[in-house]
Amino acid sequence: MIKQLVSALCISALAVFCIPGVHADPAPRANGSPAPVAPEFKGINHWINSKPLTMAQLRGKVVLVEFWTYSCINCVRVMPYVKQWHQRYKDQGLTVVGVHTPEYGYERILGNVQSAVKRFGIEYPVAQDNGFQTWNAYNNRYWPALYLVDRDGRVVYRHFGEGDYAITEAKIQQLLQQR
Repeated sequence: MIKQLVSALCISALAVFCIPGVHADPAPRANGSPAPVAPEFKGINHWINSKPLTMAQLRGKVVLVEFWTYSCINCVRVMPYVKQWHQRYKDQGLTVVGVHTPEYGYERILGNVQSAVKRFGIEYPVAQDNGFQTWNAYNNRYWPALYLVDRDGRVVYRHFGEGDYAITEAKIQQLLQQR
């Protein structure tokens, strides 16, 4: 009985964080009001592959904000798709920003994050969010999590976990076509 309870609690805790399942939806809106403005990158310890970026300077571009951590298997499984979207659409106005938010203490170490970025062949900007400030600004609760921001700087789509890659890519294409 105790073993089953501990097992259930562990599974519940994992469901809150690094999730294998799928959850995609448009960003929540109240009665046709505009989508919420994308929060700025806050409390970033280091930028990898880029000088510091702001959402204000990315206005006019479609931005894919990806919350991830390098030892989350679900994040690793999503990574090839994010890398492919970066390569495929960067010249059409898409900017991918990986926000590395650590689940474990060793994931806070800059050298470990830099090694992971190199090992995985990530070429897009990565923001190291050790204090969860950007994570909290987005009210995020999951790894991996994708947030699509339109050219006006509004979060118009979000996806938690693995899957729905064709739907996410179609949304990227739709946003890139809008002027």
